[in-house]
Amino acid sequence: MHPEFVISHRDEKGWTVIEVHGEVDASTVPQIREYVSACIEAGRYHLIVDLAEVSFMDSTGLGLFVRIGKRIRTHAGDLRLVITNPGVLQIFHITNLHRSLQIYDSAEAAME
Repeated sequence: MHPEFVISHRDEKGWTVIEVHGEVDASTVPQIREYVSACIEAGRYHLIVDLAEVSFMDSTGLGLFVRIGKRIRTHAGDLRLVITNPGVLQIFHITNLHRSLQIYDSAEAAME
């Protein structure tokens, strides 16, 4: 586990906001998957994953969010991502995932 990696959540305005701090890569994706799965299993189907404090993401992170999005949709839920780091945002654009995943610049904007 990266010492600077932190994940937490809060419930606000009918959404569960999951905040991730640090890097999203092969070593942290299993923890994020477990955390998000626990939220979904608890009946939280309207998720905002706030990645504003994520400094790096690799392809395992991209795959994770695609899978989470598909899983949420099976529950008629909604997945929204908050991405402000230009480098992280760029990989969503290069892979065209910005077309299938909803991306916002703040949790507040994602809740509207």
